[in-house]
Amino acid sequence: MTQPTTPADAEARRAIRPVICYPTDSLPPADLPLYQSALSNAQVTATTMAPPRDACWFEVPAGSFFRITSVEAPQVGDLNLWNAHDLTERFFSGKTRALHGTHVTTGDRLWSNLPSLRPMATIVEDSLSWYGIDAFGGSVHDVIGTRCDPYTHRLLSGGDYHHCCHSNLTRALADARGLSLAEAEPHVHDVLNVFMCTGFTRDTGQYFMKASPVRPGDVLTFFAEIDLLGALSACPGGDCGSEHSSDTAICAPLKVEVLTPASGTLGNWQSPARNAYDRSHGK
Repeated sequence: MTQPTTPADAEARRAIRPVICYPTDSLPPADLPLYQSALSNAQVTATTMAPPRDACWFEVPAGSFFRITSVEAPQVGDLNLWNAHDLTERFFSGKTRALHGTHVTTGDRLWSNLPSLRPMATIVEDSLSWYGIDAFGGSVHDVIGTRCDPYTHRLLSGGDYHHCCHSNLTRALADARGLSLAEAEPHVHDVLNVFMCTGFTRDTGQYFMKASPVRPGDVLTFFAEIDLLGALSACPGGDCGSEHSSDTAICAPLKVEVLTPASGTLGNWQSPARNAYDRSHGK
């Protein structure tokens, strides 16, 4: 096998400036002042808890809010979202990442999968927005990780663990919609890692996690752009400062609240339509 040689123009090739793949200047902007004004007087109308190493499910009507709160101890969560009336429309972490970046915060939106490709939820409040990007390249609320799952755990360790986030979310969706585990599992998808601090190493490009800066009382609040079904897993990794997919870490619950704004506070706001592409695909 011939070993690659470094070409004479290697540095010139590396020095080519990058181009943003998806400039977002033409995206319809989220009306944050409207949303935040409506949130200021919204009332909590439902509360549920994701127990440690387990998940909860919840529903949020379009035009309402849901808030995830850290309670008791630092804890990260894995979030799945679906159209409450159609499980085939679900959160698309890859396109959200391509549009907004590896980590999301206030003003960013969670987009649904193809062919709908529309905003499902908009982040209106993030108490960890101060964190930014640290010296290791880490930041919070990532859309780059998948979710801890028993299949990868089996692959790497040879053992079975039943409270990975993938399994927790599968159970929660099955309970929410009266499905068998086999029916529910294909609908579980890549997550928003709420409160999780992650990045890629600069030398090897590997996905890393570090202890989350989240503390009890920290929140991440969303505006529901469409009727939503959500599931949130309190990750077995706790603050994900050491490991996950085990019972080793200290874990805490996460609280989910649904907040309903006062009548009339959203003005003429309307739920976004599905993507208008005609789906002819050139044929």
